[in-house]
Amino acid sequence: MDVGRSAFAWPMTSGQIFWPVLAAILIAAAIIAVAARAGVAGRRNFVWRILDLVIAAVFIYAGVLKVIDPVQFAHDIDHYKILPWTIGVGLAFYLPWLEIFCGVALIFRLFYRGALSILTALVVVFLVATIGAKVRGLDITCGCFGHASQNWSFPTHLALDLGILTALAALCYCSVARARANASPTPMS
Repeated sequence: MDVGRSAFAWPMTSGQIFWPVLAAILIAAAIIAVAARAGVAGRRNFVWRILDLVIAAVFIYAGVLKVIDPVQFAHDIDHYKILPWTIGVGLAFYLPWLEIFCGVALIFRLFYRGALSILTALVVVFLVATIGAKVRGLDITCGCFGHASQNWSFPTHLALDLGILTALAALCYCSVARARANASPTPMS
């Protein structure tokens, strides 16, 4: 029995974590669509804030799981066969903290657009690496959510990542639109 592994064994199966995360993202997107049609600015801001918190929670959760077992995350990175082992180990110690800090930035709205940009870039790079690994015929473990995501299929990885990317793109669009609205001159009455 591996004592190091059993101390951090995750009690949830891959399906148990995937579907709630995907459902939360889709529900938040549906609420945003309804609020946008309603045209009530206060409600729209509230709904966007909910999506902020959902995405922040996903990245903080994923980051914490990777911080707990950085060696396993280094192996997960190495399975992609893109980077040398030493760089993969460095990323395994750095990326989880970046995800956590960006998630916290979304919650507290500090460096908000920077955090959105970094998270969007991370998801895009991960999507490209995942698709590239699949094209090369590699059987990879995502590592996104620690042990819970080890047995996910390629379509499951793809669906979750595209859902997260869509939510991040919507938040980026909203942030830019809000900045433009605040920067535009107000008519005098």
